[in-house]
Amino acid sequence: MTSRRIVFAVFPDFQILDLTGPHEVFTQVGRHIEGMALEIVAADPGPVASSGGITVTPTTTIEQATGPIDTLIAVGGPGILRACEDASLVAWFGQAAQRARRTASVCSGAFLLAEAGLLDGRRAVTHWGRCESLAQRYPQVTVDPDPIFIRDGDVWTSAGVTAGLDLALAMAEADHGSELSRSIARRLVMYVQRPGGQRQFSTQLAAQRPSRATLRDLQDWIGDHLDADLTVSALAARAAMSERNFARLFQAQTGRTPAAYVESARIEASRRLLETTGATVEAIARTCGFGTVETLHRSFKRAIRSTPAEYRQRFSSSHSTGTN
Repeated sequence: MTSRRIVFAVFPDFQILDLTGPHEVFTQVGRHIEGMALEIVAADPGPVASSGGITVTPTTTIEQATGPIDTLIAVGGPGILRACEDASLVAWFGQAAQRARRTASVCSGAFLLAEAGLLDGRRAVTHWGRCESLAQRYPQVTVDPDPIFIRDGDVWTSAGVTAGLDLALAMAEADHGSELSRSIARRLVMYVQRPGGQRQFSTQLAAQRPSRATLRDLQDWIGDHLDADLTVSALAARAAMSERNFARLFQAQTGRTPAAYVESARIEASRRLLETTGATVEAIARTCGFGTVETLHRSFKRAIRSTPAEYRQRFSSSHSTGTN
């Protein structure tokens, strides 16, 4: 019997990268670890078309996919809600999860887990654009829209598309150690050790991208100079505008006041340093422009409802699986 049987469930109109990303990570793992076997399972025999038109031929059908499973993964995609209406697929997935060591979803594949009752009473994440829908459709699930991925016991869920790579790397690290996961990340030219607690999108992505080049350049400059004077007056002078005109235009084009944008950028940078470095909280406060630990502490409590120390304990790279 194969000790590491990884099974991916696909359906018509699935997202191809939700499958190929994690599949490639586990393929790389299999080059170092004996006994790995990857399978693709679908409700019906024959090729299954992805949302982009690329087709894959499943290894087997759900009727034939019996026996123990190490890791069961539901991919996502535009066809996920139709897949959730397939009673045979949902029933099989729920039953297969009972004989799997762990169960996971990539992106909107979380809907299939929820439909099968596997997320009841659990904390979960999906693509940021689907979090509200998941929460409304399945009120028994605690949907957290922020993290890249979440591990709640033996059930893992991940955010949109590329987060499936982070999920698979975290699983590889949990099973085989950080050295192997880092080696695979380097081979795939990936950001090494992107923690599960990292936000789905950055401050720049969350804000509207300004149409005016001056403001776009200023956003980039802010990100590189968080310890500088980033008051409205200083930013207005850098943009060669009056304070009043700058504040009005910045909010109109980004959807945020300059102060809110700066604080968000500083919090994001401090989170990243807390997650990935051993720098002291005092040093992080200075580097990110908060000045004092007290100011950093207040901003964290207001924005994240956590202290920097609590955040590091939960999401540092030494706890990078995002465990609840």
